Amino acid sequence: MQRLSDLPNIGKTMEKRLADVGINDVETLMQTGSKEAFIKLCLHEGDTCFSSLCGLEGAIQGIRWHNLSTETKADLKKLFNSFK
Repeated sequence: MQRLSDLPNIGKTMEKRLADVGINDVETLMQTGSKEAFIKLCLHEGDTCFSSLCGLEGAIQGIRWHNLSTETKADLKKLFNSFK
């Protein structure tokens, strides 16, 4: 089974943060999606940053978050701003 930390943008710290909200493996992250995972982190931690949201989406797409499309980043920014 592939570990979350094997994905781009997911280090040991993010892997633990995800585990704290019940996302323990790659399959669960893929099923949950970046937005829902971000919402879970926000509700649990209270101060999750925009880079984390982008990192989650990049991990799902298999790319570094810096390489997300402009459209994807704009869509994620709308969600992020709704939590401020």
